[in-house]
Amino acid sequence: MRKTGMGMVWFLFSVLSLSVGLAMESQTVLTEIQNRYEKTQDLEASFVQEYIGKVMRQPQQSEGKVYFKKRGMMRWDYKVPDQKLISDGRTLWLYQPEEKQVFVYPAEEMIKEFGFLAGVGDLRRDFKLLNPQELAPQKEGTYVVELIPRENHPAVSKLSFRVDSKTYYIVQVDVIDGLGNVTRTRLMEIRTNQGLPDSFFQFKIPPGVEVIKTPSSSSPGGKGIPKK
Repeated sequence: MRKTGMGMVWFLFSVLSLSVGLAMESQTVLTEIQNRYEKTQDLEASFVQEYIGKVMRQPQQSEGKVYFKKRGMMRWDYKVPDQKLISDGRTLWLYQPEEKQVFVYPAEEMIKEFGFLAGVGDLRRDFKLLNPQELAPQKEGTYVVELIPRENHPAVSKLSFRVDSKTYYIVQVDVIDGLGNVTRTRLMEIRTNQGLPDSFFQFKIPPGVEVIKTPSSSSPGGKGIPKK
């Protein structure tokens, strides 16, 4: 299968009342993002995802819809390639219909580095700022915030967020691993607080599908995930 990125991704907040176009400290931007997300129950968006490998001639691209809900729930419905990545907060399933396979992971281990996206983490606690100086909005009206995890992780050496300077929505997430490979996720058509039911984040394994239980050291988006 193609590379599946969990950085993907995104969380949820309302429009801020801060003035637009003023330089801000990275820590202030980070705090506002976290605060607004904590007030949001769920989020859905369309996404385009690219995996840019160091030794690849062309990036691999995928697209679909993504959903997050507090208490560690998330769902990635990929149109291209056809696959689903679903977590109910306890278990994470990666379903590949064409291969008739489903990989099963412990959700707590798999999403802890991105737990803030699903309401189980804190950006300020789990990551350290690389650019703590003042940020001026870019030409396209976004701030760029760069982070590194406070604890070493095999799949994540750096995160880069592109944040809309008017709404403080995160519109792009770059996840860089230790080898310099990049998983870039762009988010569009973002909607929040749609009342997504918990049942939407459940996965029932279809009959005739091979079930592969994977140890926590192998992460979707990390080196342990199989590829086509």
